[in-house]
Order: sequence, then C-alpha cells, then structure tokens
Amino acid sequence: MTDVDALASEIERVGFACTRCGDCCRGVGEDGSLVMVGRAEARRVAAAAGLPFAGAVVPFPGEIEVRGRACRLGWALARDGEGACRFHDGDRCAVYDARPWICRTYPFMLDGEELVASECPGLGTPIAEDDARTLAADLLARRAAEEDEAERVRCVVASAELPPDGMLVVDAEGVTRA
Repeated sequence: MTDVDALASEIERVGFACTRCGDCCRGVGEDGSLVMVGRAEARRVAAAAGLPFAGAVVPFPGEIEVRGRACRLGWALARDGEGACRFHDGDRCAVYDARPWICRTYPFMLDGEELVASECPGLGTPIAEDDARTLAADLLARRAAEEDEAERVRCVVASAELPPDGMLVVDAEGVTRA
C-alpha cells in the first residue's frame, strides 16, 4: 500500500489502542523486544538517554558473510539481562520522543503491500481516524526509510574495505569494529 488513506482505513478495520502494558518492550510474546535500528536512529536514542552510542545499542545478533568475513548487519537497541529493552523503565519508555520507527509503528508493519500486525493486547480496539492516519503515514515513512537504509547497506557491502580482524558491523554508514 502506498496510499495513506487506504492504509489508514485498513488500520481502522483492524483497530488498535495501546494499553501501555509494555509487553512489546519487555520481550513478551513471539516477537520479543529486539529492535533493529539504523545508526542515525541509534544516535538519536543515545542522545535522548544521555548515553554514548555503545551504551544504547549492540551489534544485531547473527552473522552474515561479506567477502569471506563474518559480519554483523546493523544495530539493535540494548536490552537488559532479562531481554527487555533497556529504555523501558518498567512503566514507560525513557526515550519516547526519540523512539525508533519500529516502536512508533508497533504493532504494525508493512510486508510488501500487506499490513501485518504483531501479537498485541491492544489490537481489535477502535482507533480514531486521525490516529490511524498518523500511524499510516508513519508506516509509509518507515518503509521508505528502511528501503533507503537497505540500499545504502548494499552499496557498503559492495564497496567497503573490510579490516582483517575483529567483529565488524556493516550498516548504511559503513563498516565499524564493534
């Protein structure tokens, strides 16, 4: 879907109102709380939390091979020892105004042209037309940002020099030793 109005209508049909349960932040359910972020999003979250970059994120788990080198692909918000987002203070998000796209649009995402909803107790609850429209616009902006990020990562993978040692993280801005 590329039309805000059509997507907003679909969101209204599904329905959603955040219950402020925090399950999405605490790693409850099938989706867990792993939040992949681009470096720019990570810097924004770190600044909002008053942390250095490395205090806000960890290399995204799992490895990809890039020209014979094992690399991590991007960053994830740091989590506590129990798997919860480190920025969820037990009651609310400590970096709410700087939260990443995935958090702003949860429990929804776009898979191609299809609206997909993750497990969430707020689903099925009526949503105001204006809220559905805002969420739809955010979903479309998120998709555009993710497509841009993916293209920039492809360019980095195709052209970046890879240091011979250490854990490497490849993202849209380049290759970093983690």
